[in-house]
Amino acid sequence: MPAEAQASGRATPSRPRILLADADPESLLPLVATLTEAGMTTLTESRGQATLDSAATAQPDLIVLDRALDGLDGFVVADRIRQNAALSHIPVLFRTEDTDPQSIVRGFSMGAVDYVSKRCSLAELLARIEAHLRAAAETRTMLLALDAGQRPTIGVRPDGSLLWYTPAAASLLSGIFVSWTPSAPLPPALATALDALARPPDGSLCRRTKTVKLSSATGSTIEAGSLECTTAGAMPDGTMGITLQLRRPGEEERRLATRHNLTTREAQVLFWISRGKSNRDISELLGTSARTVNKHLEQIFAKLGVENRASAAVIAVKTLSE
Repeated sequence: MPAEAQASGRATPSRPRILLADADPESLLPLVATLTEAGMTTLTESRGQATLDSAATAQPDLIVLDRALDGLDGFVVADRIRQNAALSHIPVLFRTEDTDPQSIVRGFSMGAVDYVSKRCSLAELLARIEAHLRAAAETRTMLLALDAGQRPTIGVRPDGSLLWYTPAAASLLSGIFVSWTPSAPLPPALATALDALARPPDGSLCRRTKTVKLSSATGSTIEAGSLECTTAGAMPDGTMGITLQLRRPGEEERRLATRHNLTTREAQVLFWISRGKSNRDISELLGTSARTVNKHLEQIFAKLGVENRASAAVIAVKTLSE
């Protein structure tokens, strides 16, 4: 079990949580004291698997990792953290006696953000930890900004596997695929779509969309709906950003009705206007007369503050694209 260094035994949002992993926990006492004085809360572990378990449970803000751990060594632990979408956002800093060039290169290849010797002064180590905490906080802010813009987004590796996700994206996927958790493999139907997006046959980076049909056969609790996965750009490391949008029958009309204070029928008419349908087409689709469609249009124009179909269509398209 992790040992909390703070007497309170509980971290607050203003106190960063640092997980320290070393085969000799007593050697960590000076570092624990330094971090505590700097306003941080510490957890300590000596075994590799226990470190992974604590990382999953406590979700620390940063992990200081020794190469030499009981059981799984530090390199294996770092690699498993990097491969786990539920943990990969946590920066890992190696602090170890093994500072030969080969070990340093391997540490960074396992996803570490830093690699220092145990002979590094505590003042320097604290400065490095604080710098990495600031960088991690900026990354979290950017992910939350994507959600604030109503763009649940995930990061996908070149092989189509999940690397990171925004909170809203995790919530959306967990709601659709109730048996899925961020640490579990992606549902097969979704994994196939993401693999196709991450590796287009022509190598093109232009905006592309794959639609996953939702049903019990795909492991979804939502029937007659779909999940639109749209590329949002490639990162320098080859990661592809992909935005997610849940589509259900009538969802667009409900969104138009809510946003613009329309009746259900008015929202249906506005939706089909945004799709370029004529009044005659709309009357046939809705099973009503063209005269009734005209009356709905008058109400729609008044509520939107526009004078013609083109302006109403522009507003509808903008609303549905948000």
